[in-house]
This record gives sequence, structure tokens and C-alpha cells, in this order.
Amino acid sequence: MIRHTCSDRAMQKPPKESLLEQERHELKAKSGGGLLRYEVWGYTQAGKTIITRYSIAYVNHAICSKDNGRVLGYDNAHGYHHRHYMGTIESCEFESYEATVEQFQREWAEIVMRLKR
Repeated sequence: MIRHTCSDRAMQKPPKESLLEQERHELKAKSGGGLLRYEVWGYTQAGKTIITRYSIAYVNHAICSKDNGRVLGYDNAHGYHHRHYMGTIESCEFESYEATVEQFQREWAEIVMRLKR
């Protein structure tokens, strides 16, 4: 008879991640034009939502031709949290997905205000 020393919890498979949110907003010229995209992946465990992957982007080819038109974006692809801005990529601190969305929205609003000047 073989006895396992691992706890049942350690033997459980990690929850399967799924697409939690996917939004796409085409913007009118007065809002800066372009496209806002939000995509969030994760799972729910014990009533709590765990976000495993995210990508937030403002895409406008009229403003930026680099990085597939991504003017501004945040994501955690490639194993680290990072910020895209006008063709550059830099790592960034991560507090929470909600805080990242708020930061993104503030920066996007600033970009739109500069475009209106």
C-alpha cells in the first residue's frame, strides 16, 4: 500500500482561469478617437475573484504608429507588470488591478485633454 504524505489541498489542481471581462469601446473624435480595450482573466475561489492576467490599452494609430498603435497600456504579460506608452515599455509597481485601472483612466484623460488643446 502506498501512502501519500501530501495534503489533499496540495494535490488539488489550481482553478481553471477564464475570461472575466472583455470590453471594447470605439471612441468618437471629441473623446480622443481610437479604441479603449479591457481584458481580464482569472478565477473565483472561496467567493473571491483572483485576477491572473489583464491587459488595458488605449489604441490610436493617428497618435502612435509604434506598438500596434498602443498609445497607453498596462498589462502583466511576460511574467511582470508593465506600462506601455508611445512605443516604450517599462516595468511598474502593482498594487491591485483596480488601482491600475484608475491610473490608466487618469493618464488616458490627460492624453485626451492634451489632444484638445
